[in-house]
Amino acid sequence: MVVMNVTEFTLLLNKPDAINDKQTIALEKVLVDFPYFQSARAMRLKGLYNQDSFRYNFELKKTAAHTTDRSVLFDYITSDFFKIIKKGLYEQKLAELLEIDVFDSEIVSNSFDNQIRQESNSVVQNESAISNLESETASENLQIGKPLSFSKDEKHSFQEWLQLSKIRPIVRENKEVNDPPESEKSKKNELIDKFIESNPKIPSISKSLADSNVIKPQEEATTHLMTETLAKVYLEQKKYQKAIQAYQILILKYPEKSSLFANRISDIKILQQNNI
Repeated sequence: MVVMNVTEFTLLLNKPDAINDKQTIALEKVLVDFPYFQSARAMRLKGLYNQDSFRYNFELKKTAAHTTDRSVLFDYITSDFFKIIKKGLYEQKLAELLEIDVFDSEIVSNSFDNQIRQESNSVVQNESAISNLESETASENLQIGKPLSFSKDEKHSFQEWLQLSKIRPIVRENKEVNDPPESEKSKKNELIDKFIESNPKIPSISKSLADSNVIKPQEEATTHLMTETLAKVYLEQKKYQKAIQAYQILILKYPEKSSLFANRISDIKILQQNNI
């Protein structure tokens, strides 16, 4: 069982870029006992970012739900030290892979190649398998699940990402709520019945006053707010049509990257067609 002591926790507070896989798991266990421990949540988020974990995007929303001031969280995830990963980490991972001993090898024969071809042909004949393969390829090309990386000027994109999750209010204390006495319920029901029976007339509202009270829907993000991160946010939320429109805008903004964005639109349409 991985356990984190106070000394190790304090050291990681000063060196969050050094959080490794085991420490990230240990922080998760800390949060089981102390779910409102904001600094522990922030460090675990950093650990997931260091690992390039597919869980990062979801945990970002969860951390936001437990954060008193989300602007502080935004400043944290867009800071330079958050995006820095400990130097030598990738080299260490590579060295570990190179140290793996290979005890045996296998020569691939032509007959095996023929068998693979036959199996591939049978897969091609299966439309369902083709759709799955296309979707998997599109997902890999679009890097679905890769941690979102916001810049300091992308607060709009950050807010759009958090809007997806309708998280219930956090109840810090379990208090029993007693139902109102039957007498109170009866009185309320009687008042409602009398109100309905009397059929009161509601005075009409003048058109000018009504128009002034109409809440206008929030306008869509304008062109100057459109970024690759926002397009990726729509994609992660499976708002495929919005993602396609976003990349179409980006093609106009950055014509030098039109080929890249056009390929992404094609991949999104594959996911959209296969209802992924």
